[in-house]
Amino acid sequence: MDLDGIEITWLGHATFRFRTPDGTTVIIDPWLEGNPACPESEHTQDRVDAIFVTHGHFDHMASAEPLAGAHGAPIYAIHEIAVYLESRGVDGVVGLNKGGTVVGPGGVTGTMVDAVHSGGISGPDGRIVPGGTPAGWVLAFPGGPRIYHAGDTALFGDMALIGEVFAPDIALLPIGGHYVMDPPQAARAARMLGVSAVVPMHYGTFPVLAGTPAELAAALDGSGIEVAPLRAGVPVT
Repeated sequence: MDLDGIEITWLGHATFRFRTPDGTTVIIDPWLEGNPACPESEHTQDRVDAIFVTHGHFDHMASAEPLAGAHGAPIYAIHEIAVYLESRGVDGVVGLNKGGTVVGPGGVTGTMVDAVHSGGISGPDGRIVPGGTPAGWVLAFPGGPRIYHAGDTALFGDMALIGEVFAPDIALLPIGGHYVMDPPQAARAARMLGVSAVVPMHYGTFPVLAGTPAELAAALDGSGIEVAPLRAGVPVT
């Protein structure tokens, strides 16, 4: 997996941290404290310059507010999540919608693309409040790769269009099943996207997320697509 100098760290579940050669640090779908797959040493972060959120479920944005508050980092999210966060007093939230592109700190760009899932937010009183529709992100790093974070999603045909239009090099794909794609579906997604490597995510956190990287590798056998499972908390460059 060629990262062209970008450091990537899986923090468990669907949370990833990216660090560019100049130190710019980006986190996507932050769920740190309370995440059984996240090492305790990663519950707090030394530096966060930008936060990207795919959808409103707690296991993808529970740490967005505290990280933004601690680091003054902007949060990029779909419009409805942005409105919700602003109503809670969070500063620096940038709302957009699918097809939109933002340029964040360090020149990191994010384009919001579609996902097939649900997106309600668990409100403070326990009720589900509208969170817009779920999304994925194509992140482009200056001098580095294009990385597609699919968020939580089922397999859908327009993944081929994402591959055609945005040409991601690496895909971060959910493989756990039950709430998201299972390994055979993720393998089909990888082929449709035309990526050179897949980093599996959203598996093993809970027993119901039973898909495994070995099953994904078996489903991609002969495709030439690398399966690159990461160890939580261990940076890769």
